[in-house]
Amino acid sequence: MTPQAYLSELFSLDGRVAVVTGGSSGIGRAIARALACAGASVLVVARRESELAATVGELAAHGCQAAWVSADLSTREGLRAAADEAAEAFGEPDILVNCAGVNLRPTMGELDEDVWDTTMAVNLEAPYLLGQRFGPGMAERGFGRIIHITSQQAHRAFVQSGAYGVSKGALESLARSQAEAWSPYGVTCNTLVPGFVMTPLNARLSSDPEKIAALAARTMVGRNGLAEDFAGAAVFLASRASAYVTGQSIFVDGGFSVH
Repeated sequence: MTPQAYLSELFSLDGRVAVVTGGSSGIGRAIARALACAGASVLVVARRESELAATVGELAAHGCQAAWVSADLSTREGLRAAADEAAEAFGEPDILVNCAGVNLRPTMGELDEDVWDTTMAVNLEAPYLLGQRFGPGMAERGFGRIIHITSQQAHRAFVQSGAYGVSKGALESLARSQAEAWSPYGVTCNTLVPGFVMTPLNARLSSDPEKIAALAARTMVGRNGLAEDFAGAAVFLASRASAYVTGQSIFVDGGFSVH
């Protein structure tokens, strides 16, 4: 066997179907591109049609199979409609990546019910409902990969974690519960934990050069993250190479969490 054939057998996503929420920008877009370039047919779910069209257009220009669905994942009705529409494009997915999220950070004393409800709906309930929609089918077919994008705030509180930290901590628990339920049937469920990554979701901090420099200094590699840093980890977790990795939180943070 040639090295290329060996690597293809481990990591190729040819014939797989992936749904990536939040896939039109930031980490989600980088993951959608990585999965598509590895051979998967990718369905991107997000809100803004212009960004969705640009993302899918870029993938198509590279010869990848991709389509998009515009949806509001903060409502159950919008989410269920999006899930049904997503499955129509390329069939039921083998891979689900939950990257869509909101990052609202009022202080705990100012945290109101509307912010709480919105945060939980997008960051926790949407991944739960999509898992319930697609996970059982993956288990029946004997192969599935569920990947959630969480946060450092799932593990420690800083920079006003608030409802955001609660939602991400719960999302990691959800991944473990999904792993317990479905891993015996070939479905692995894991989370990727970013450090500080320069994306639209972090626009609040990105506008503060001193804060950006301080965060970079906390890493072991000396820089903040880029969306592209998640490509390899995502392909690994989506592929057959990760068959014995489940219920895990994998940090892609340049050593931020251990420095």
